[in-house]
Amino acid sequence: MKKREIINLIGISRSKYYNWSLRIGLYNSHNGFIPRSHWLLEEEREAIIDFCKSKVLLGYRRLTYMMIDKDIVYTSPATVYRVMKDAGLISRWNQGTKTKKGMGFIQPEKPLEHIHTDISYINILGTFFFLICILDGYSRMILHFELRANMQEYDVEITIQRFLEKYPEANGNLITDNGSQFISRDFKDFIRESGLNHIRTSIRHPQSNGKLERFHKTIKDEKIRVSSFISEIDAREQIAGYIKSYNEERLHSAIYYLTPKEVFEGKMKIRLDERQKKLDNSRRLRKQKFEFESSLSQYRDLSISR
Repeated sequence: MKKREIINLIGISRSKYYNWSLRIGLYNSHNGFIPRSHWLLEEEREAIIDFCKSKVLLGYRRLTYMMIDKDIVYTSPATVYRVMKDAGLISRWNQGTKTKKGMGFIQPEKPLEHIHTDISYINILGTFFFLICILDGYSRMILHFELRANMQEYDVEITIQRFLEKYPEANGNLITDNGSQFISRDFKDFIRESGLNHIRTSIRHPQSNGKLERFHKTIKDEKIRVSSFISEIDAREQIAGYIKSYNEERLHSAIYYLTPKEVFEGKMKIRLDERQKKLDNSRRLRKQKFEFESSLSQYRDLSISR
């Protein structure tokens, strides 16, 4: 009997017959998905959940790079998001209302090229103090801060002078808003003598100084509003401790989830290469493990079929 007659007699398609012919001598297996090298191992999934369940508010992207840096799990932010969502640790992000913002000025290409300063109110034991910070626009590092009882021109000049003593090589653009402290004649003379180039933001356009505005919001949300201060000295010490952690430990979303200090010290490429190497090695090890387990499973199935 010819093959065509057999195929018609059985009642299958010719393609199915020839697919079956290719499986002659092979063991039978299920039609499930073949594991891929980028799939997480179960122990990695559990490690992600254990690490993230008490740190959900930090965000899945920051947690991803924290786990890579701490050698816990090497994977992508998208994978961490899926694992956290499946574990009930995360819900759909509230996108909020999108607003149009100006493109602003050309971004700096090296440290101390753009220096931002601004003043923020802080309530300590019922009294308002003024947090004056100086931020590097390239690395987002807080270069200096002062907690002052007043916010006069003199207080700002003292802050900038102490910053210049720490970083005498600074000669870039000093970016401020249009507060009364920054537009006085004496302040202009002070800046001119310091060697800095003063740039004021456009009126009603605070985004130009948004890097420092965002830091002030961050320090209030993460430190000031959740802490208790017993005195001005205690407040200054606690703020200094937070800023040290912000500069040296907290991963910043705007600089590839590195710390500001690493970027300021020119270690960005080294750190990114280290992470990529860890990710590549992790994928290679997963692939090896999947291939070993697949080979072991095939061997067991073949032994059973015999």
